[in-house]
Amino acid sequence: MKSFSHLSQAVVAVMLLAVAGCSTYRPAPEAFHAAIDEPYRLGAGDRVRVTVFEQDGLTNVYSVDQSGYISFPLVGAVAARGKTAKEIEGTIAARLREGYLRDPDVAVEVDRYRSVFVMGEVGAAGQYSFVPGMTVQQAIAMAGGFTPRASQVDADITRSVNGNVVTGRVLISDPIIPGDTIYIRERLF
Repeated sequence: MKSFSHLSQAVVAVMLLAVAGCSTYRPAPEAFHAAIDEPYRLGAGDRVRVTVFEQDGLTNVYSVDQSGYISFPLVGAVAARGKTAKEIEGTIAARLREGYLRDPDVAVEVDRYRSVFVMGEVGAAGQYSFVPGMTVQQAIAMAGGFTPRASQVDADITRSVNGNVVTGRVLISDPIIPGDTIYIRERLF
């Protein structure tokens, strides 16, 4: 009878440890998933192709610098961080109308997205190029796949949502966005 008491105490202790291990679980908030469906907002590390029709000297690829600006000929620094490509089009066209071109026709498209970062239990943690439509699983594959100790069901993603840095746990089949940091945890058993 005494060994049964010790056994039940051991079982309770293991269950408490398992629950304590799960206490760090944070389901992704609603805004976390909504960020995937919103228009893409530029940030440092993005590169955009700006086309000014019939103005070959202005048409080029421009990088968003660390401060969130692109340096555009004639008009200077254009704020890009947090703006969509459509908003940048309007800003550049308006500034070109201020004494440079009569009726500029401007198009802006993302040429290269900022990187994603994969950390934790993967073969080669690091910084990887984002491809539109990418999922967590595809990012893990780029990072050399799972290690033998990896939890292969879900991942923790840290992303900027409405100016706030948020971390949430998602399935590996979930899509990611540029700038995400993916962390693969070690499995418990």
